Amino acid sequence: MLIELGDELLSDSFPYKEIENGILWEVEGKWTTKGCVEVNIGANPSAEEGGEDEGVDDSVEKVVDIVDTFRLQEQPTYDKKGFIAYIKKYIKLLTPKLTPEQQEEFKKGIEGATKFLLPKLKDFQFFVGEGMHDDSTIVFAYYKEGATNPTFLYFAHGLKEVKC
Repeated sequence: MLIELGDELLSDSFPYKEIENGILWEVEGKWTTKGCVEVNIGANPSAEEGGEDEGVDDSVEKVVDIVDTFRLQEQPTYDKKGFIAYIKKYIKLLTPKLTPEQQEEFKKGIEGATKFLLPKLKDFQFFVGEGMHDDSTIVFAYYKEGATNPTFLYFAHGLKEVKC
């Protein structure tokens, strides 16, 4: 399980790929259905007891697995100025929590990662963990060209691994 400020944001059951010199993790999400799904087992409904509706909620909801599993909360979008302000604040808050080696890696790579993210701002959905902390890391979701499932981006240094 990978957490940030007490919120579970990802687990090892979702494989990731390191991008932007390991500063960002890329994870593929999937649309899935949640709720009751009617299964026809070939039985004769007229011979069975009960009517058409026996009080079962047959509603099916389409959800993105990562958003649903980790109860991510969607946030308002950022413009370029707001995003730069967020990144500066995030760097200031995160850096003291890292080891000296991690600090060096993060400082070397964050500018490139920011330049990677900036042109995609208009395409992103922004999420935070369930606790919706003001100073938490943002999880970015977008659709790669031609994709039907979203791709999620995480700041690797903002996640802490916890063994269950």
